[in-house]
Amino acid sequence: MHRLRCVNPCLTRLLHCGAANRNQILEGLRVCSNEDQVFDVVSRNKAKLTVDHVSCAVRMLWQFQKERPELLRTIDLTKTHPQFLTLQVLAENKIALMSDLMLTDMLYAFLRLKVEPHESLVQQMVSEAWLRVDGLPLPSLSKFSVCLNDQHLQNSPLMGRIASILDQRLSSIDNARVLTALMIGVSSLVSPQLRDALISRADQLLHTLDPSNYNTPRRAGCRKYQHHLGLFVALAPIASLEIRERLENMTLLMADEFNAQQALAVAEALEEIRSRNLTLLNKIASIIQKNLHVYKSVEVARITQALFLLHYQNSELFATLRKTLISFLQRSFYPSEVTMLTRVLSMLPSPWLDEGVVSRVDEVMSQCDLDELNTISFAVAKFIRNDPSYRHNTHSKYVRLLQRLSNCGRERLQVAAKLDLVLEELKYVSGEWFEEMLLEEAIATLNRMMDQVNWTNISELAFFLTRINHLHPPLMDRMAKVALENIDKIHFSATYATLLPFSILNYEPSQKDELYDACIKRFTPHMSSFDPHLLVLLAYSLAVADHFPEELVREIFNIDFLGKLDCQLESMPDTINVRTRQRLMELNRAVCLECPEFQVPWFHDSYCERLQRKGNGSISPVQQQIHKMLGEVLGGINFVQVAVIAPYFYSVDFECKLDKHLQPLPYSEPCPQQISGRGKVLWHSTPSENIRDELPPGAQRVAVDFLDSRFFCKNSHHIKGEALMRKRHLEILGYNVVQIPHFEWNSMELSTLDARKAYLRGKILG
Repeated sequence: MHRLRCVNPCLTRLLHCGAANRNQILEGLRVCSNEDQVFDVVSRNKAKLTVDHVSCAVRMLWQFQKERPELLRTIDLTKTHPQFLTLQVLAENKIALMSDLMLTDMLYAFLRLKVEPHESLVQQMVSEAWLRVDGLPLPSLSKFSVCLNDQHLQNSPLMGRIASILDQRLSSIDNARVLTALMIGVSSLVSPQLRDALISRADQLLHTLDPSNYNTPRRAGCRKYQHHLGLFVALAPIASLEIRERLENMTLLMADEFNAQQALAVAEALEEIRSRNLTLLNKIASIIQKNLHVYKSVEVARITQALFLLHYQNSELFATLRKTLISFLQRSFYPSEVTMLTRVLSMLPSPWLDEGVVSRVDEVMSQCDLDELNTISFAVAKFIRNDPSYRHNTHSKYVRLLQRLSNCGRERLQVAAKLDLVLEELKYVSGEWFEEMLLEEAIATLNRMMDQVNWTNISELAFFLTRINHLHPPLMDRMAKVALENIDKIHFSATYATLLPFSILNYEPSQKDELYDACIKRFTPHMSSFDPHLLVLLAYSLAVADHFPEELVREIFNIDFLGKLDCQLESMPDTINVRTRQRLMELNRAVCLECPEFQVPWFHDSYCERLQRKGNGSISPVQQQIHKMLGEVLGGINFVQVAVIAPYFYSVDFECKLDKHLQPLPYSEPCPQQISGRGKVLWHSTPSENIRDELPPGAQRVAVDFLDSRFFCKNSHHIKGEALMRKRHLEILGYNVVQIPHFEWNSMELSTLDARKAYLRGKILG
């Protein structure tokens, strides 16, 4: 007993010392004022860090970054610090010990600190949160949905589960901020009924805000305005026109109490929904003008862009914004900030370019990356077009700027040593300046770094080659080899990007079949996890290459999937919406023609008719020239028809008929489409009503298509995959297809009228 009494104080002292030590570490973290101090505490106490210490350290690292202007954040430095890796390892080892709140908060912070979604830590945290998802408190569920959005998982089964939980627990949500985040997260998955319920609940929250929850009536009012603002930003893009008008009217009633930041948020939301509520626009613009002195440079740029895209008319405000932007630019030494301000300034009409702007751009140019140089080139091009002297000659100051841009770009590529950094800078680069001045150097740089192509950067390289429409067999052979050797490491969704250049640019590596089979095998088990629109684009790219995996086709062409796709596209930008619907139609057509055994119905008649009615309906001068010559070669204009609509709404430039002796046959009826003097196709009936003449025994239809530069790779005469797919399909429909490449038609050999007629005669009549 005496020994136990002696041991007990010792244990007490040890436990007390341990607790005191842990508290000292927490206190040490809490008094840190920068990242280096946090990392110093972590370095000195690695073996003693608990889950609370790790959570506190990660939270503080993100807090330091959040408090800085975006242009001054140092996330890359934080991420590459050795002790940051220590925190990642410790966090992954302690996931099971984390509370729900700690788990979602830490996941959110790590993602903000640019830990990649494919890294083990993030995947383990997402998996743990998934296991707990049904029991997560609503604030944690809300933050988890934000994290899933950050990882582009807004259409995943997990987000679908969150949408179901939201439906069940909607009435218990009494925090507008929580509701707003959840609404944004599930917006592409909600049914019309849930959408209406969300809008109704949001409306109730605005009207039932309890002022007693806040210290003062003023604070209650501010909080209510903030909650309404969050709901307005979340709801307006997905709401019906009626609900949107109600939201705009409510915003107008509250507008007098908005501060500068709230006015900016409303302006950007109005731009997103393309609002035409002039009264609200005027009110928000007046608040912005009164508070212009409190905005940072990036905020003034965002305001200018939003108002410009809204086509807002207020010359006085735009003049003030221009003056403010120039003032910020002349004081800035940050390349990214100077680039941003220059780009926004180029949007505004002005008869002259301030010399101070030219001087500042010139000074920072050597520090700019390729994307920034490209952005400046776009801005300079706009400045040139806006200059009154543009029609006569280009001012020397613009010429010097463009020459310096080109020199800086070439130098940057020539000294580059890491492929990943080059691809990051090239990600959004495009346009005439890049293609004329830097494309050749960029390809040489990529070729020089070919041995650095690996499974982590293959999708970025593939996207770049597809976007610039450039065929480079050595690079693509290397990509195919790397993909085959590392297919299990490549994320299933990255198989779309990996295959894209091979399909679109029509390049067949030596292991073509093995490459496609490996990618198909990789993504097939995960099809339900794809964004619906991405799955359509993947299937289309495979169809271009004449691959039709049955499981993929059946996944897409079922009612449930098409319903999810419709729901997603309603909330997506118009460009993605239009492109995806076009690709779905083309995929539907390809499956019907090439895989009739799948028994997928053709359901795009109405869609194609609408497209045809509102299409441009014009043919180029070259096509008009070919049309006239075809009439002369075949024996008369009644032997050829123009802009023919074939089955499945394929539009054929010209159609003619040949008998079994390859002699032209006349059409019994005049062409239902005529060409006006301005090259417009005049439709005399709806496209679906085109009547096809019966062919005599042994006769054939000939489709004559003029292939302009869009159908070929930019650096060669290599025909692209979509042109070959079109030829396959027209041949299935019974046509003998004649393709006239633009480079043949415009060649020296065909420089005379007689040579062109002989060319057409040889192509069609043999």
